[in-house]
Amino acid sequence: MTIQEAATRLLEAEKTKNVIQPLTETYPGITVDEAYHTQLELIRRKVDEGAIIVGKKIGATSKAIQNMFGVQQPDYGHLLADMMYVEGEVIPLENYIQPKVEFEIAFKLKKDLKGPNVTVIDVIEATDYIAPAIEIIDSRIEDWKINFEDTVADNGSSKGAVIGGKPTKLDGVDLTHIGMVAYKNGEMIDSGAGAAVLGNPLRSVAWLANSLGKYDVSLKAGEVVLSGALTSAVEIEDQDTFTAEFDHIGAISVTFKR
Repeated sequence: MTIQEAATRLLEAEKTKNVIQPLTETYPGITVDEAYHTQLELIRRKVDEGAIIVGKKIGATSKAIQNMFGVQQPDYGHLLADMMYVEGEVIPLENYIQPKVEFEIAFKLKKDLKGPNVTVIDVIEATDYIAPAIEIIDSRIEDWKINFEDTVADNGSSKGAVIGGKPTKLDGVDLTHIGMVAYKNGEMIDSGAGAAVLGNPLRSVAWLANSLGKYDVSLKAGEVVLSGALTSAVEIEDQDTFTAEFDHIGAISVTFKR
């Protein structure tokens, strides 16, 4: 396997909506480092075609998500401008293959962060504000049969995001204990707290900056960072409306239709 071949297969699957077998089956022995370089290669190709990087996402930060997908450590992916939606916009399901939603806290940065040695204090100083977010995850791998290297190569299984609520400064907000209740079509489906995200979403963002630093990638002022899901991911069906209500930072809602 070459990194170029793996990136080509993933990009073709995304374009045609025809899923592929896990890279870990097609290319046995693929390493985590090769998987991250595959992600960087597919993002590079998209940028060459005009895509704009607007942020990053952190995945598999909670035990609920790790158990759901059978992975044991966090990963990350890139957010592009054409992946971002405005709250209240109806999102067409035909844009996706096998989508799910996750409920998260988003960070808007006002300063660059680049590892190694980024601390929680550095993240606090670099954050402009936080807000509720819903991430749309999707997989180009058949039936979500992913190992860690598969989701890493596949841009952290990311495909979209909606930022909502009210921009809130970090002053006086206890992110560890911030609570969230999620609803599907008006019925409560789950609840969680910030502590589910590596103990504290601030720690999650510091982890991301340090992990990206290994590949000479930085978090930049103006970018959005999705810090990780507070609960398990939820499958999306036609006409579904999802709402997440967070303490202190407001609510966010999104509807999907075919």
